[in-house]
Amino acid sequence: MQRRDVLKQLSALAVLGGVGLPALAQPVGYELVAPPQPTEAKGKVEILEFFHYGCPHCKSFDPLLELWVKKLPSDVVFTRVPVTWGNPQLAGLAKLFLTLETTGDHARLHGQIFDAVQSEKLPLHTEAGAQEWAVKKGVDAKKFAEAYRSFNVGVRLKRIEDLGRNYKVQGVPLLAVDGKYFTSASIAGSHEAALKSADQLIVRARGEQGRK
Repeated sequence: MQRRDVLKQLSALAVLGGVGLPALAQPVGYELVAPPQPTEAKGKVEILEFFHYGCPHCKSFDPLLELWVKKLPSDVVFTRVPVTWGNPQLAGLAKLFLTLETTGDHARLHGQIFDAVQSEKLPLHTEAGAQEWAVKKGVDAKKFAEAYRSFNVGVRLKRIEDLGRNYKVQGVPLLAVDGKYFTSASIAGSHEAALKSADQLIVRARGEQGRK
């Protein structure tokens, strides 16, 4: 979903709350990150997925992505990065993501957040709406509240906002490979093609790091 389309999507949500590879292995369906960005997974290949819970394309991509992530080799580190684009509703959904990561509940609830936001039209971008939903899903209310308001979550929220700006993300879902390459359905032609491109880019990035 392109950034320019998000306002339309969010208006609906507002109602809720009131080089060096052989030719045959040459990657296709990608763009360069300009400028390249530093990565945190030293000695490994870092994959970032930029997304947000109000994006229907992210929701349709997620089941394919989940299966792909389970098959990644051990030298690849995958991280989800919710975008905010300076929008309070997206920031609220990102804060829910970070809170559930902190409480240890995100892995089991990730897919359900897409449904709650897009199908059930629940105001998970607000603290009250997010906590009410999370508690119904079995999250400890005290732990949720403490995490949601914690300094750590605040710092991490700023960090992911910085990542979105530094990578100049304009549309989601978007995969960034090793701080150098982008691929997505809009770039590669389909979600499946984007994942194939990411596989090829992992091989390239590994080679660029001097590893086979």
